[in-house]
Amino acid sequence: MGAEEMSRPGPAFYALRPGGWRDYVTLLHPPYTAWHLSYVCIGWAAAPQTHADRLVALLVAFFSAVGVSAHALDELNGRPLRTQIPASVLRTMAAIGLSLAVTIGIVGSLRVSLGLLAFVAAGAFIVVAYNMELFGGRFHSDVWFALAWGAFPALTSFWANAQRITLPGVLAVVACYLLSVTQRTLSTPVRALRRATASVSGTIQRIDGSIVSIDAGVLKDAPEGALRALTSKSGPKEPYVPLRNITSREYDG
Repeated sequence: MGAEEMSRPGPAFYALRPGGWRDYVTLLHPPYTAWHLSYVCIGWAAAPQTHADRLVALLVAFFSAVGVSAHALDELNGRPLRTQIPASVLRTMAAIGLSLAVTIGIVGSLRVSLGLLAFVAAGAFIVVAYNMELFGGRFHSDVWFALAWGAFPALTSFWANAQRITLPGVLAVVACYLLSVTQRTLSTPVRALRRATASVSGTIQRIDGSIVSIDAGVLKDAPEGALRALTSKSGPKEPYVPLRNITSREYDG
């Protein structure tokens, strides 16, 4: 069986058609940004006392730092989303987003506790170090992804409300870390198929002797289906030749 050519899919299941305002929507990684902000809400809800104004401030800060700044820096570093946004605009978005997040953090530290300054500094550092792959990419790993985008927002939100660490906070942080590990595990092979794969070929031989063809959709559908379910993202998928049984004659030919 010859290699089955893939029509080039979008860089992500949520990516819009390139060009204009659609690039800015795609840049925000909408379902993943919402997922990230949900960790802020989980940390907030786990605190023994909650403050609505602090939740709003945290959501704005993390949206600015991650939804805008981190994703703009990521797009600058290799154009993984294939947007047409000028590099100067991406740099401006990154600077404004991070500056706004840091400003909110400093104001919050003055109103709540100076201990928040440690979270502000750590957050600003990881946004730049992770997305620009500084220090030889040491901070751009699966573990740091889960720590930075899963555990950290939950921990920051919990501490901003409780100003101490308790068991419910630890459990919330661990849960968000593991959810981020799940996201990364599912998304890594999907990104490889969507962004770096030209063709897919292969077969599976069943115990009963039947042979099943493998195509791009077979490899992508399960992990991406899980991501769609976890982010409640529905919508059409790229067409692909479905999994099918083929005879030995077809295979030999």
